[in-house]
Amino acid sequence: MIVSFQLDHSQPAPIYRQLYQRFRESIADGRLRPGDRVPAVRALAAELNLARGTVEAAYQLLIGEGYLIARGAAGTFVTPQLAPVPSTTLRAPVASPTYQATHSGTLPLALQMGLPALDAFPRKLWTRLAGRQLRQTGLEGLVYPDPQGYAPLRSAIASYLGISRGITCHPDQVFVCAGYRACLDLISHTLMRQGDTCWFEEPGYFMARNALLEAGAQLVPVPVDDQGLDVAQGIARAPHARFAVVTPTHQSPLGVSLSLPRRLALLDWANCEGSWIIEDDYDSEYRYQGKPLPALKSLDQQGRVLYTGTFSKVLFPGLRLAYLVVPAEQSQAFARQADRLHNHCPHLLQATVSAFLNEGHFGRHLKKMRTLYARRRQWLVDALHQQFGDRLKINPQLGGMHLVAGLCEGDDSELAQRAHAIGIAVEPLSQWYLEGKPRHGLVLGFTNIISAEQAVVVALRLAQIM
Repeated sequence: MIVSFQLDHSQPAPIYRQLYQRFRESIADGRLRPGDRVPAVRALAAELNLARGTVEAAYQLLIGEGYLIARGAAGTFVTPQLAPVPSTTLRAPVASPTYQATHSGTLPLALQMGLPALDAFPRKLWTRLAGRQLRQTGLEGLVYPDPQGYAPLRSAIASYLGISRGITCHPDQVFVCAGYRACLDLISHTLMRQGDTCWFEEPGYFMARNALLEAGAQLVPVPVDDQGLDVAQGIARAPHARFAVVTPTHQSPLGVSLSLPRRLALLDWANCEGSWIIEDDYDSEYRYQGKPLPALKSLDQQGRVLYTGTFSKVLFPGLRLAYLVVPAEQSQAFARQADRLHNHCPHLLQATVSAFLNEGHFGRHLKKMRTLYARRRQWLVDALHQQFGDRLKINPQLGGMHLVAGLCEGDDSELAQRAHAIGIAVEPLSQWYLEGKPRHGLVLGFTNIISAEQAVVVALRLAQIM
């Protein structure tokens, strides 16, 4: 049986694919039935004025997928046992709703939180260090990387934490991960069981909340007041929880610090219950009055704290570089999981960060940023007071990289949507709550406010949409 085919040379699809598709459509609509003989390659090529190789390619594809069967000199036939095949005629794609990614890869908007001052990063120095690492790297930069991270970087992190955060640890306890989320993934795969109960700050960092829920944890919201996580409330609500996730230095998002009595109470609870504390020390370097507070991990005598830190907030987020410090007794268990997860960060970036730390550039950069951020924060506070007066309640904490402005009236989610529409990336405080009646306010990043004049302009635009 000979079937008429019309091929379109203007289509982007190759001719052999068009021919293949026409045969499938003929089989699907019954023009070619199981057992029918199809034209010989030479005959069909002559009929359609095609090269034999083009027709042969289409036939081989159809034979390979089971639509045709070759019987030598007898010819080629539609497979006798073939069931009816639905047509796969190409249709115009239907546009799906646009997904709003958490990180879009675009330049930051005004007041966007979670970002360091990108304009103040020493890019020339970084480029020079990275170029040197490229020139000096030997075969060790070409092999599969150590799943725990680049050894010199882990040593540099251990030294830095011992001096700046009061944490005594060996490089074998340090794991370099591709961001904070990867740290949580490594913890959940190593220690967490499906359905484990976990204390979670209320309000708390929503991205960590989502990661833990996806890992199967049962989150118990524990309220935060001016002394940080209310440990007594946590014990009352879930005394036998296996995990507690805390941001003790600058609570995310309220910015308060966990008081010493509550730190000790939290550690005592974990020791008694055999529970784990996940300490997120995301921006501890930035404190504008006095010295940075010691880490909760520095008080941990029983090995119950899993300490996480990140370079995204102090260098730049494009690094996707964070680190996790685990108790010495758990190092091997975490190493096995790290090897399974293949959570590798590029060798070049790890080596460059290692040089940045070891050569003293990191310490100088932090000192410069503390002074800069204190000034930029004050610019924004002054501009907001000037435009809003008592309509926003601003209580700058002693440290951190953002402000929380409480709303006296109005819906913060609606206001945040209107702000985003004009290029101001404030976050609604209510989205940080897991349950209950949330407070309404705005979370505003100040690190990329480059002048007092810009702060006034942004505050004025924000006032106009309110």
